[in-house]
Amino acid sequence: IQDLMFEPLVKYGKGGQIEPCLATDWKIEDGDKTLHLTLRQGVTFQDGTKFDAAACKWNLERWMGLDQFSWMNCSKYFQSLEVIDDYHVTLRFKEPVLALMQELSYTRPTRFLSPKSVGADGKFKEPVGTGPWVQISADDTQSVFELYDGYWGDKPTYERLEAKVIPDARSRVAALRAGELDLIGGFWIAPLTPEEGKQLEAAGFNVVVDPGNVTLVMAFNPDRAEALKDPQVRKAVSIGIDRAAISKVLYHGYAKPAGNMFSGALPYAGTQHDAPVRDAAAAAALLEKAGWTGSPIRSKDGKPLTLELVVSPDAVPGSRVIAEVIQSEMKEIGIDLVIRSVDHASKHTDMLEQKYDLGFFLTYGAPFDPFGSIVGLCLSTFKNDVEGKLITDPVNLDPLINAATAATGDQIQPTVQKVYDWLRDNDAIAPLVYVPSIWAHSKRVQGFSGPVTEYDMPYENIILAE
Repeated sequence: IQDLMFEPLVKYGKGGQIEPCLATDWKIEDGDKTLHLTLRQGVTFQDGTKFDAAACKWNLERWMGLDQFSWMNCSKYFQSLEVIDDYHVTLRFKEPVLALMQELSYTRPTRFLSPKSVGADGKFKEPVGTGPWVQISADDTQSVFELYDGYWGDKPTYERLEAKVIPDARSRVAALRAGELDLIGGFWIAPLTPEEGKQLEAAGFNVVVDPGNVTLVMAFNPDRAEALKDPQVRKAVSIGIDRAAISKVLYHGYAKPAGNMFSGALPYAGTQHDAPVRDAAAAAALLEKAGWTGSPIRSKDGKPLTLELVVSPDAVPGSRVIAEVIQSEMKEIGIDLVIRSVDHASKHTDMLEQKYDLGFFLTYGAPFDPFGSIVGLCLSTFKNDVEGKLITDPVNLDPLINAATAATGDQIQPTVQKVYDWLRDNDAIAPLVYVPSIWAHSKRVQGFSGPVTEYDMPYENIILAE
């Protein structure tokens, strides 16, 4: 919703390319510690207030340098802001800011609101931005927008947009079928399952599948499961999984098997490897070599090779079915895989407290990755009280991550590649599939294409047929 009304300095484009928005030009100097911005002229907020360097400064100082936004490096390392003239601003930082322009493309808190949209006490009163849509009304069931006549950029060809709140997935699909909605979908917004996508396609609706930029990854927890301390066992589990079958059966071919932590759709995603092909014989041989023998369930030193996989269909849709497929495949190579299904809240608690042997994680996706997930899910010193950690190794992995996040310019790609190489060489994680983003729309919607990130409202380029 915020994307309709509020705009950033720059936008996150396909493949992570940074595109102009309220800033038309920028220059980074001083080892990534100084940013010179040229602001777009001729822009007004929806209340008529001029967007200029003063408005830019007022907005940036509402969040830059504050503790509550220290999760963003541009805020954490903020030093000063200087207005050069009406349309030029210079920002200075205490340390180099990795992916600075990427951070400035985020939906929150970087977008710009009119200085008149807050009261004398500095508290927010009403949503007034520079974007193409003006909010007319909003309640718990829907928000209604009308086109802003004074918008500086390319205007949509239609004049009214209604965003309805329908939490129940079946009700959303039914509303589309009944003609009450024109568009549903996305990975987080109003997700469609692959089954629903196929059903709507068969019913004559247009279904658009974006390959997505989120990866479903299996985590190993060797601190709880002694067997997983052996990289041979981790590799056996990984190559014992049929990723192609998961893609075909669960995702109806919409998902692509993953061979990397991140897909090539993201910047700095590293060398792209093919997904491992299931090889039960090789997996069994690795387990034999690691000392796990016998059948039907292998054992070592009198202990059976039993692993617990924690899943939450609420947190990761379809994860129970994926787990059951993997359970069958593990049984074939002599591993007793026990599935424990929990609700969303319990899943987060279990991940944080490491109450699992194996678990499913989702990477953050654009515009936060790759560094959002690398730091948030893999750096041991970064506090993450939400998802827990995908993998940590203070001795071997932390130095590689710290080097990657400290790199600048041409050194970023080779240093972050060392992180990916370590994860791969040690079979530290098992990427499974790149999760697709599925959209469906009515016949009267023409020109639709999936948004670059889940935080962009896909209103652009749409033409409504009569």
